[in-house]
Amino acid sequence: MPDSWGCCAFAGDRGMLHPELTASATKDEAAEVESIGADVHASTNRTCEIGMTRATGKPYRHILEALDDLVEASSA
Repeated sequence: MPDSWGCCAFAGDRGMLHPELTASATKDEAAEVESIGADVHASTNRTCEIGMTRATGKPYRHILEALDDLVEASSA
């Protein structure tokens, strides 16, 4: 989890109508995410997943989907 974690400012549909809000709110976090080099990018909110995917270029998914993939991989 990035130290600069915070609100993605997507705010329902506002991020679709005003992407500059999300870009500004996630600038530091997006740079930190890039430097971490994580294998998985997760969130607990669909609109935050959209906002953070846009901000970082990394595919964010719901945390339960990511955990399900790990469980399936470990049982294979």
